[in-house]
Amino acid sequence: MSRVHLDIAGGVAEIRLDNPAKLNALDQKMIAQLSAHIDTVERNADIACVLVTAEGDKAFCTGADIKAWSGLGPAEFARHWVRDGHRVLGRLAQLSKPTIAVLNGHAFGGGLELAAACDLRIMAPQAMLALPEAEVGIVPGWSGTQRLTRLIPEPVLKEMALFGRRISAERACQIGFVAEVSDDLRALAATMADRAARLSPRAVEITKSMIHAARGEDPAAMIEALGSAAIAATEDRAEGVAAFAERRKPQFSGT
Repeated sequence: MSRVHLDIAGGVAEIRLDNPAKLNALDQKMIAQLSAHIDTVERNADIACVLVTAEGDKAFCTGADIKAWSGLGPAEFARHWVRDGHRVLGRLAQLSKPTIAVLNGHAFGGGLELAAACDLRIMAPQAMLALPEAEVGIVPGWSGTQRLTRLIPEPVLKEMALFGRRISAERACQIGFVAEVSDDLRALAATMADRAARLSPRAVEITKSMIHAARGEDPAAMIEALGSAAIAATEDRAEGVAAFAERRKPQFSGT
């Protein structure tokens, strides 16, 4: 049974965590399902915006399910659990579509890292953010010490990771990590997604790539993707492909 669902309607995709009994904590199967849905979304040209949501009203995601990783040996824990999660959240961050994390409840540990992989975050007033890994003797493993350092001021991040402090929705909004706090997240998410859908998809995609390259979100891939997109639109590219197919020397025009 799937615990991560994908619904697509009107140009908006919703990736929804559905494990409320465990406060939407993530396990290996959910990570694999999340990965598959991200692939589907990336390849669907009709999708203009992606919402990442969760069932229930207590938690968006409280991180990784301890039962899913506590029995793993050191090598397996590092090689598979940490790397798999890191890879999937990286792919979410690099989606060509704009993404919004809808934080209906608490986002702790891996749940906070999941939210950080989205372009924007909106949050319910009662929700809290935390990095509680040190409480169980581990460290953030899915970009909590990397991507989050670019999104949360270092002193605040240290409060969370080194002193165990939880951050309220109000404070998260004040420091710019959360775009807006609302009692009606569904309506707010719909409004924001509708605005995104009205914009030029290619302009949004390229702008997102440029911003990510500047902030260090896999800049090598972003720069080469932008360069490849630019060259693909040239007459020289068309001539080069045609010449290869016809087994002749290309006649490049520089256009």
